[in-house]
Parts: sequence; structure tokens; C-alpha cells
Amino acid sequence: MNSRLPLWPLLIDLRQQFPPSKTLDLDRVAQEATAAVVQHLKPGARVAVAVGSRGIANLQTIVRAAVRALEAAGARPFILPAMGSHGGGTSEGQVALLADYGITESAVGVPIRPSMEVQIVGSVIPGFDLCVSREALSADGVLLINRIKPHTDFAGSIGSGLLKMLVVGLGKQAGAAQFHAAACRLGYEHVLRAHSRALLETVRIIGGLAILEDQRHQTARIDAVRPSDIEAREPLLCDEASAMMPGLPFDDIDLLIVDRMGKNLSGTGMDPRVIGRSIHGYSLAEETPRSGPRIRRLFVRDLTPESHGNAIGIGLADFTTTRLVQAMDRGLTTVNSLTALSLQGAKIPLHFQTDREVLEKAAATLGLANMQNARIVRILDTLHLEHLEVSVPLAREIEGRPGLETSGDPHPFEFDAAGNLAG
Repeated sequence: MNSRLPLWPLLIDLRQQFPPSKTLDLDRVAQEATAAVVQHLKPGARVAVAVGSRGIANLQTIVRAAVRALEAAGARPFILPAMGSHGGGTSEGQVALLADYGITESAVGVPIRPSMEVQIVGSVIPGFDLCVSREALSADGVLLINRIKPHTDFAGSIGSGLLKMLVVGLGKQAGAAQFHAAACRLGYEHVLRAHSRALLETVRIIGGLAILEDQRHQTARIDAVRPSDIEAREPLLCDEASAMMPGLPFDDIDLLIVDRMGKNLSGTGMDPRVIGRSIHGYSLAEETPRSGPRIRRLFVRDLTPESHGNAIGIGLADFTTTRLVQAMDRGLTTVNSLTALSLQGAKIPLHFQTDREVLEKAAATLGLANMQNARIVRILDTLHLEHLEVSVPLAREIEGRPGLETSGDPHPFEFDAAGNLAG
């Protein structure tokens, strides 16, 4: 049965016209980038290929190409999960996360060494240990593979990339906890730079593959970065990545409907830079300056299977569904939240059984005399923003704006027999 919400505005499909994605021979590009940083390896050198927990486009292809280039150079590579506390802070959980991205021993052709054991290698900042994976320390070399992008938790000249993978990813759960504890008091970028400088002198980093993605979440470039250049190059690469990040094309939204959230989409489930809400909220950690639109109410509907129940970031929403809450793994979410000190992100918002009930409750909190004037946006998730649905009042505002194109006829909210949004 199709049941419509009375007196709500009609919706219309909207497309943001992004530049076309590049056509890359990813296997060749990744092999060449790897070859550029693996010079002077001794025959038989054991090289750890550090791979994280983010949903990076073409990750399996890039990792396999890097492995082949290392083998061609005479090395003996293995995969080292570099994802801090993700996967519940367990070896099994981190292996499962890699498998979701096609990174398995059979698919890549080399062993995965997921030990969570770390070694304390010093203390750059008094009172906080500098920890690093024992597997990384025992390797003859470590190759970092990560996407460069602005970070979800802090604003600065560097964000998520090779340096963060070195400090937080290879720090495993213990190292990630020490980093976040220091950073929440002293500043994320300050601590990240201080810890990474010390680790670059301690761990045998042979280089990194810095991945940039375009507005369509497609690989735009893979840069080979030598260890001595990482700190200087990352701010430049981060600026480029920031310029390619998509966003919502409106400054003022009454209700944002997000069909799915998840760790494979953003470190905070939903990207704060898209939704204009900080993962730290009012906690003691430094606040990320608000960017993005003003969103009065946010409704997130579902959790991706790839999140394995880690619903960190659910606290950024005002409303959700009972099914999303039931899909949460409280243990995984708690470990991630406590390690990253992002307590706001684990708080559970108001939730109801069906999408229809959520929308009715949300509408009652908007303070609008006429819901037909509501400024509503519906997106798949905060990573894929080329195609949206917007209410007719918003569609009227974009007439004549370049890069935005509506299609089809206005249509009402449609629900399935269970009372959940169709499509």
C-alpha cells in the first residue's frame, strides 16, 4: 500500500553536475607509484602494506597492484591492518573489515598479520605514550596506503591521510587512545605532527600512496610520497582533496533525510562537513568550525552492513529508526566512541518503528505553520551527493543556478506496506 503524508511538499529529483571522472589505468598507476618509493629494498625484505578501514574506491585494485610491485622489487609483502580501534579493537574484527573491501589473503595473494600488539617507543608529549604496532616495528619496511581528505573531527592544514594512518592506524587501539587523549587537550594537528615526526624516525617507512578522490567518490590520482616529503606534501594534497569534496547545494534545510550511514562512508558515519554538525558537540575536545548548511532536523534511516554494527555518528542525528538502533553493535560503537573521545557520536537519538512515524514526529518539531513550505532534502549518504531529492520550495530556489538540474515531475513521499520510504 502506498500511503502519503498529507500536506507535505512534493519532491523532485535533483542532480549536481560534477566534472567527469578521470579514466585511469589504476593497476598501472598504482604499480608505478609503488615502484617509485620502494628503491633500495634488500632482496627478501619483509614489507608491511598498511591498509585502513575506510571505504576507499578501488581499494582492492590499488592494494593488489602495490603488492605486485613490491614482489617485483624482490620484497615479501604482507597486509597490516592500520585502523586504530576499528573492528572493535580486535584482530578478528579488523580482518573482517578488510574483507568487506575485498582485501583477503586469497584475493591479494599475501598474508594478513592483524595482531593488535603494540610497543611503547617513547613519549613525545609528557604524560602520553607513543605506541606503534609490533608488526610494523619488526618489518623491514612499511608502505602506507590511504586516501587524503579533510578530517571529520578537526579542522587544519592536514586531515585524514598518511600521517594519521601512521600515528592512529598503526597505533592500534592503544596508540589511538593515547593520541586522542593528548589531542583533545593540546589540539589534533599539533599532536599528529609531533607523534608522526617521532614515528618517522622509529618505524621503517619506505613511503606512501596518497589517494585523491573526486566528487563522485572515484579515484582522481595516486601520488607516490617519500617519507621525508610526507609532512610537507600532505597539506597541499589535503587542499586538493578538499576542493573536490561534494557538499549539499543549500545553506538552510528544515529536514535532511539520510538513507544510510556507516563507517565505510565516513569515519563518523555521516560526514560532519556535509551536515554541518560536529562529532564532538559540546565535549572537551576542540570544536570543528561549523561548515555546510544549517540543518534543523536530521533523520538517518539505516546503517550499512559494512559497518558491522558500528554506529558511531548516530548521535549527529535528531531522529532515527528502531531498526537502525537494533542493528547497532553497542560494544563496537562504544570502543570506537571511547577511544576517539567522541561521546556525542554514540548517543542514541529519538527513534520510532517506521519511517512514516519518524517523519510525522519530526514534522511536529519544525515549527512550520504550513508543511508544504518545508525545505526538505533526501540523500543516499554523505559520500554520494550527485543525485538528491528536494522539496519543491527548495527546487524553486535553484532555478538558473549553474551546475544544478532537476528532472522528472514532482512526486509525493511514497511508502511501502510496512510504512517505510520507498526507493
